[in-house]
Amino acid sequence: MAKAFFRLQKFLRRIQFLLFFLTAAYLMAGSLLLLQRTRLVLQQGPHGTPSNQALPVPEEMSRVGMAEPRSLQKPRLPVGTDALQEPALGQQHSPRWLVSRNSELRQLRRRWFHRFSSDQEPLQTAGFKAMKHTAEHKGTYMGCFTHDSRERTLKGAVFYDLRKMTVGHCQEACAERAYSYAGLAFGAECYCGNTLPAAAAKAEECSSECKGEKGSVCGGLNRLSVYSVEQLRAGARPLRRNVIYRGCFRAPENLTDTFSASLIQPNLTVEMCSEFCSKKEFPLAVIRGQECYCGYPTGRFSLREGTDGRRCGGSHNASSAAGGGYCLVYQTPVQDTRCTDRKFLTTKSKVFVALSSFPGAGNTWARHLIEHATGYYTGSYYFDGALYNKGFKGEKDHWRSRRTICVKTHESGKTEIEMFDSAILLIRNPYKSLMAEFNRKYAGHLGYATDRNWKSKEWPDFVNSYASWWASHVLEWLKYGKRLLVVHYEDLKQSLIPKLKEMVEFLNVTVTEDRLLCVENNRDGNFKRSGAKQKNFEPFTQEMKDLINRYILTVDEALKGRNFSGLPREYVPR
Repeated sequence: MAKAFFRLQKFLRRIQFLLFFLTAAYLMAGSLLLLQRTRLVLQQGPHGTPSNQALPVPEEMSRVGMAEPRSLQKPRLPVGTDALQEPALGQQHSPRWLVSRNSELRQLRRRWFHRFSSDQEPLQTAGFKAMKHTAEHKGTYMGCFTHDSRERTLKGAVFYDLRKMTVGHCQEACAERAYSYAGLAFGAECYCGNTLPAAAAKAEECSSECKGEKGSVCGGLNRLSVYSVEQLRAGARPLRRNVIYRGCFRAPENLTDTFSASLIQPNLTVEMCSEFCSKKEFPLAVIRGQECYCGYPTGRFSLREGTDGRRCGGSHNASSAAGGGYCLVYQTPVQDTRCTDRKFLTTKSKVFVALSSFPGAGNTWARHLIEHATGYYTGSYYFDGALYNKGFKGEKDHWRSRRTICVKTHESGKTEIEMFDSAILLIRNPYKSLMAEFNRKYAGHLGYATDRNWKSKEWPDFVNSYASWWASHVLEWLKYGKRLLVVHYEDLKQSLIPKLKEMVEFLNVTVTEDRLLCVENNRDGNFKRSGAKQKNFEPFTQEMKDLINRYILTVDEALKGRNFSGLPREYVPR
């Protein structure tokens, strides 16, 4: 009996040990599977794209950094001044579709923010040895140099492309702008200049792979991979094509004191003067007779008031065209870099400021102006990969970090508005806004919708739903906004410096006149559609015009009711 009991006890102990082993094995296998799946999700993101690759911009997200919740059905806004009254109990003041999409937008923001929250890691030294400097690159590699973004040696044009930057792209861009050297940093930044950096660095310190070209070096952390592009300039577009005639202006009293460099040359031509000023890295080439001057727009020479071209001889192609008290002014390919330095706020802002607008009203352009005028990045309520790729680094920062000077938003709900302490409310002609947003929706920031898009049923549906949003957006901000500065896109475009001064003062930032003139010199930015593509038909039907005109009158009356100036005359009924 005792022997049988001992055997049973021994068997149960074995079973207990076996169960414990199986349980431990099960838990370990589950943990490994969970870790593997977590790593896969982090690497692939929601759509299966590796997170360390170039920044993807899905079709529906690249438009404004979000999917198309805007296309949801939207009720029409009631027309009349009662639109500003408190809604009846149980009703929502803003259109229901705007409120319903907020939760979806938050999920999209989180997904995109976390997806790209880590920068690409520098490549290992072993991997660096396999990289190539010269394959498929026409320029001559000069070496690795130190790079200080605050005191740059290559002080010419600056370009960003966090998705497709290549050595060749940077070289061609610098060559077309008449620079001698092209430098790449952080895998995605391109700098141009005519002076080689003085401080060399170790070759292995330039270890960042180009975002758009595997196996090629694009600098590193505070390091520049520098190429000479002299031989590319001969094959680049003729310099004359990149020189813009600014006009005939009264010459300042003392040209030598006004401009930093000068040249006296018999039989002086525009090409000679522009080439001279480009090598000196100045954006302006000024010709008076046989004299060539180089410099920047300043308070002494602001280029705001041109004169009749006949005072310069009626021609702007030869040195004989100007003399005496007048001079010819040309824009060289060199970028005015006095206002291109930008950074995040060093301390969190105490005032949370919105840059609010209806889509298509010029918010991106206004951000470009504000960033260059203040020297601080702007943030965004959304994440737009296309904007981030072009240098709007505030896109990646969380919109509530308070490290940006203001935050872009198209929201118009009561909750979303009251989160901000103050706001710049940017308003544009609804006819132009609707067309701009329709173009962006179907062709991106720089493209145009096709005639097929315009003539489809999507266009009238778009107008019927978005026109109400244009009006409700303004009305909601007038109702719930705590402190507002109303800026009309058309006024900003026509009187850039005075209006930009108002915006900068509203943001409580002090800037110099020279910096504002630099902004004016770089006013277009990277997201201006080239030209106005004319359609051979009128996109707005009479029914559409009647609808939009009623909204225009409603908004105009609401603005005046809040002691703001009404809408510009060009808005009102066409």
